[in-house]
Amino acid sequence: MEAIKARWILPVGAPPLENGVVQIAEGRIIAMGASKDLNAPGVEDLGDVVLMPGLINAHCHLDYSAMRGAIPPQAKFAQWIRRINELKQEGEDPALAIAEGFAELQTWGTTSVLNVESFPGAPACVPPTGLRTWWFGELLDIRGPANLEGVAISMRQASERHGKASGGWGLSPHAPYTASENLYESVGRYCREHRLPWTTHLAETEEEFSMFVEASGPLYDFLSDLGRPMGDTGGVTPVARVLGDGKMPPGGLLAHMNYLTAADYELLDRRGADFSVVHCPNCHAYFSRPRFEIERWQKMGVPLCLGTDSLASNSVLNLFEEMRTLRASHPGLPAAEILDMVTRNPARAIGQGGALGEIAVGAHADLIALPFTGGGRDVLEAVLANRSEVEWMMVAGKVKKITKEE
Repeated sequence: MEAIKARWILPVGAPPLENGVVQIAEGRIIAMGASKDLNAPGVEDLGDVVLMPGLINAHCHLDYSAMRGAIPPQAKFAQWIRRINELKQEGEDPALAIAEGFAELQTWGTTSVLNVESFPGAPACVPPTGLRTWWFGELLDIRGPANLEGVAISMRQASERHGKASGGWGLSPHAPYTASENLYESVGRYCREHRLPWTTHLAETEEEFSMFVEASGPLYDFLSDLGRPMGDTGGVTPVARVLGDGKMPPGGLLAHMNYLTAADYELLDRRGADFSVVHCPNCHAYFSRPRFEIERWQKMGVPLCLGTDSLASNSVLNLFEEMRTLRASHPGLPAAEILDMVTRNPARAIGQGGALGEIAVGAHADLIALPFTGGGRDVLEAVLANRSEVEWMMVAGKVKKITKEE
């Protein structure tokens, strides 16, 4: 057993606790309370810091971590896709990119990441990082049949390889414009049978919306030229195409969700907590998209999470930056609600409610410490304002001391 003391403990699910102690055994939190009430031997005092749960990145593409600044904002989303495909074919080692991405994530306090993996063999070449990772195997069948079973095996092996702090795995049909209805149905059936989480890009762009509703637009033309059958387009929204027939099971994380009709919102409202929505604020700003309708999702009771997306559409894998960008576009949003989007909400989305994203008895000891000398009423705002690299991190009860030289 070990004990950690901090000037402030931020459980997330409860108010900040001054001069608190967290006791840990076998990678789990077994007690938390004021230092005067917990007679814990051998306490490590972290000093003037906020001790809080490690952050959870709900949508990331670590494969693209070598693409920072490689693609200036494009006038059309189809142009961005074309450039992504060109860069992927230029032979950059995805395993090296993933390792670089992991290092940057931990620099900024991420202890768990939901990574969409487009190179199924790459994780086998990445040394275990000590970060808790959910590997979502990306599936497309625009150029040929998808190897669902093969991708599933690779993701399961990736999860097992990363040992004690491993998170898990799932599947990710890429998007309705690159994954057929049959592929979505197969993924839905597989995830339901094996009780797996899944994620997909959905309703991301105006071009995607025009493709399916109007059977026109730059994305329609681009994919038609590639030989994609276009018989499923015209008269149906992307949301209705993927979710309207009930083929996709509960447990899905829907990334982006920017362009919806009133009927789409009604469809999702009926299914309520079946899905979580992942917003990527800096990616949203990179593409100059309209204001994200966060209030509408909140009114519907749909859990909201934050992700960084990739360095092909972002400048940093930093959830503190994502929280600040969200606050800038939604100034009235309480800090506590924003913090839930990188802690408790994504934890629940992957079936880890109470185990990740909070400091509570029975939760995993995934923790970070941020420098802070202020008072209790300022703790939450100070977390959002943090611009310091994280130098103390614990995952599964194991301390990772991070320095710039590491």
